[in-house]
Amino acid sequence: MREKIIIEEVVSDVEYVENQLKTFHRDNSKVSSFRIYQDGLMGIHYQIGEIDEEEGFEKAKENLQIRPRPYPFELESGKRHRNKIERMLTDKELMDTAKECMEYLFKNYPKFIFHSSIEQKKQVVRRMNEKGMDYSNTDCSVYFGVDFKHVDSKDIIDGYFNFSLRDFDPKVFRKMADDYLGNFEKEAELPEEIIIDMQYYGLLGMISNSLNGENLALGTSLFTGKIGEKLFSEDFTLMHDVSDKECWFNCFWDGDGCVTENDKRTLIEKGVVVSGYADKKTAKKYGIVHTGNAYMELADIPGPGGLNLCIERSKKTIKELLNGRYCVIPVQMSGGGFADNGDYAMPVQKSLLCDGEKILGVLPPFTMTTNLYDMFGKDFIGVGSDNPIYNDKQILFRVKRGEI
Repeated sequence: MREKIIIEEVVSDVEYVENQLKTFHRDNSKVSSFRIYQDGLMGIHYQIGEIDEEEGFEKAKENLQIRPRPYPFELESGKRHRNKIERMLTDKELMDTAKECMEYLFKNYPKFIFHSSIEQKKQVVRRMNEKGMDYSNTDCSVYFGVDFKHVDSKDIIDGYFNFSLRDFDPKVFRKMADDYLGNFEKEAELPEEIIIDMQYYGLLGMISNSLNGENLALGTSLFTGKIGEKLFSEDFTLMHDVSDKECWFNCFWDGDGCVTENDKRTLIEKGVVVSGYADKKTAKKYGIVHTGNAYMELADIPGPGGLNLCIERSKKTIKELLNGRYCVIPVQMSGGGFADNGDYAMPVQKSLLCDGEKILGVLPPFTMTTNLYDMFGKDFIGVGSDNPIYNDKQILFRVKRGEI
């Protein structure tokens, strides 16, 4: 049985360094994974660049004899093609857009030095096999990232903002620049109740590790023996979700070729841990439920971890969730993270005070401290229904204040 996975990308990038245009770069790439399955074994040939298809499968057949990988599972089948492209910029349009946005910064914020990168990436992922699978996932977005530094600052950078759009709009850029830079020279005081407002992607790593089926089975997970228990807030529901519109370049199938029903699977529901996740290999090894969450590995057999975790949004906006309170937006933080027991500490060198809609000023340094169970439990406020600051999902949760 034969199968192939092909990933093709076109990336164009414009970079500014210290307010000067530095480079424009365009790159076309193609990688392929040719696979031969026989008697519970897999032979793989991984190829960067072009190769004749029959030559690719012939090399995979050779590797089946030389370096066979155990893969005693049935191949998946199905036909589906998802195209999430909304608009593609030409290289000239990308250059002109970068110039327009940067000139807005130079004109309106002359006391800042900027490093920026604007990148458009188009990606097409295809997977086909002799059992009848014919899948493809096509996506394209423009990413804009800006590091900024005040001319009087002694720091290397004072902060950053970034966002991605499938249909890039300079108005979104200007609004974000105004939000972050408009009151950056105004000093503010930390509120007595510190409510953090940030994108949550970097906060879910420990939960992801704790939901790993192998870790649960081995007893190395914080959640071992706690499936079915309510560990978090009633308002906290966590899903694997590859249908989400802010899910960039994620395929609708996993590394084993499995598709989750409606492209979603709930792992924590209203604070209750309902399920871990497992790929085919992990599920068979430990006798646990297979959830269709394998990482796509082009040069080897799939492994556990094909997740795109999303917290269910509240029906309230960020402003409504705050209910008259202020929130703190970290723009420069480093040197912390989660401990093995779930305790969390993070020095915040620079942050902004916000009322849920507008930035009010810059805050003094502090260290935020909390715990995994508090962050998503008694101190969890919610994920807003809108995207006022990051142009993306943002979480609100309370923390304790420590000194740097």
